[in-house]
Amino acid sequence: MARDLEVAILFADVVGSTQLYDQFGDTRASETVAHCLDIMKDATAQFNGTVIKTIGDEVMATFPSVDEAMSAASQMQQSISSGDSEIQVSIRVGCHFGPVVQEQNDIFGAAVHTANRMTSQAKSKQIIISGPTVERMSSDWRVQTRQIDVATVRGRTDAVALYEVLWQPDEATRMLPTIEWDNKTKSATKLTLSFRDQSFVVDENRKGINMGRADENDLVLKGNLISRIHARVEMRRGKFILIDQSTNGTFLENAGGEEVFIRRDSTELSGEGIIGFGSVAKAGTPLAVQYVCGD
Repeated sequence: MARDLEVAILFADVVGSTQLYDQFGDTRASETVAHCLDIMKDATAQFNGTVIKTIGDEVMATFPSVDEAMSAASQMQQSISSGDSEIQVSIRVGCHFGPVVQEQNDIFGAAVHTANRMTSQAKSKQIIISGPTVERMSSDWRVQTRQIDVATVRGRTDAVALYEVLWQPDEATRMLPTIEWDNKTKSATKLTLSFRDQSFVVDENRKGINMGRADENDLVLKGNLISRIHARVEMRRGKFILIDQSTNGTFLENAGGEEVFIRRDSTELSGEGIIGFGSVAKAGTPLAVQYVCGD
């Protein structure tokens, strides 16, 4: 009998398994893939998940909560990436939380397609999840995510935001440095972005601004090197984080003349400076965006 429920749907598959068979032969490659599948199934069981099915080199599983799914995904990545086998392999993971119809031992619905799309967007050693999935996370997991892109999904008219979950502790540390709450230095309470005759404020009332070529952005910039959804500025725990989601990257120059380039990464904004989208921008040039952190 079919029943409706909401779950975190997770897909995990071995990257480049075809090349494994070509390079090492059927027996060794199949043993390696089977070992990876066992690790993925064990991690699923460890964090209260249910393996729905395995398809070749891929596991499809469901979890009661996003946090449990992310704990399992992180465990999968860590166990397989740290393997000391002579044959080095990696996996990619995608996840989406949403409604499904469960019938016998399988699940169906648009949420399954979205979860599968997240996996297809992931690269080796990545965990990619959707924007709605981030909203169901605890704060501990949410601070380990960063938006990297948007994607279309079959059956949906709107684009879905893609977030990467940084499962390696050193990556999460680099993205969001630990905040020393006992620091006596007064932090800025707002960041102002200025572009031509427009001004946008990021603060406690409005914690995020999207920037890019597409008209649905808050700050729209038209240029050949600018992506549709190019970058975002967010206020997180009293700090302002610039997140690049583009093809050509984002260039920063602070008031002291120091330059920083980020691509599919994030950095903290402080003081004041100029943001260039896809190319270096100097003050006064047509596509330069000025930022100022202040009270």
